[in-house]
Amino acid sequence: MSQELERVYTIPLGKVLISQSQHRAVRAINMIKEFARHHMKVETIKIDEELARKIWARGVRSPPRKIKVRMSKTDEGYVLVSQFTDDVESAVTPEKETRKVEDKVETIVEEAPAKEEAPAKEEAPAKEEAPAKEEAPAKEEAPAKD
Repeated sequence: MSQELERVYTIPLGKVLISQSQHRAVRAINMIKEFARHHMKVETIKIDEELARKIWARGVRSPPRKIKVRMSKTDEGYVLVSQFTDDVESAVTPEKETRKVEDKVETIVEEAPAKEEAPAKEEAPAKEEAPAKEEAPAKEEAPAKD
């Protein structure tokens, strides 16, 4: 085996819920090892620390229902199971979001002065109506006392 073999799998961990709640995360780790042995045809399996932390992140009682992993068969004769990360999409996404935010900021700055003038005119009539509302309940209370 001169070249490394690498594959990406989504492992279903739904059967973890069959076991007792105190043993679910441990069973999830064992299921990942069993899945790797079956698909990669190697007995020695090593699970990456990041993947183990992902499984144990929500505690022993509630591991994830499924998990996407990358399995790499090495020249030393073991399989390294690590969490799958898609590097291509994460590099493209921030550039697009940044451009959209800048466009929105420019349009908001242009519209802001027009909006500031309108609320100043609306506030004056609102103040005049407030005392009129206070007088009306006082008139209603007077007949109730009689």
